[in-house]
Amino acid sequence: MKGILKIYHPEETLKYNIRNTYCKAVYSNQQHVLEVEIITDDGLDHVDDDSLQYNFPQLSLKVFDFLIDSGEIEGKTITINDSDEEIYTEVDLFDDEDAFIYDNELAFEKNEEGELEVIWKGTINDFYTGSETPLPFRLKCEFTQDEIVVDED
Repeated sequence: MKGILKIYHPEETLKYNIRNTYCKAVYSNQQHVLEVEIITDDGLDHVDDDSLQYNFPQLSLKVFDFLIDSGEIEGKTITINDSDEEIYTEVDLFDDEDAFIYDNELAFEKNEEGELEVIWKGTINDFYTGSETPLPFRLKCEFTQDEIVVDED
């Protein structure tokens, strides 16, 4: 498992396992920009049938084109707050609903195995019940290389 996303709803803590991760500091037009994408697994084996999560089995969280001061992100904490003019984050619910994330804080460190990992904290719209109060979330995942197995047939 690459990690876990927890959304703290007042009725229950929703847990999403991480399937795919992508993180890169890109040098573009003489500037460094941060790109991060976290896609959750759509498996629901660990979810009760009456859970709020059952209607939203998968999420994707993204950061794109966010200016950073260098290509090195290890050991840094990055705060991202979108405005009406500049949007750097996106949530995909894989359906027709919309959601936005706020007060994003991404802390990048190396774990015991030497792999880069992120702890991402913030708030997200309550797309589960439509409440006006944003829900806190916490995501922790590592950016490990996927093992690609090729059959020699």
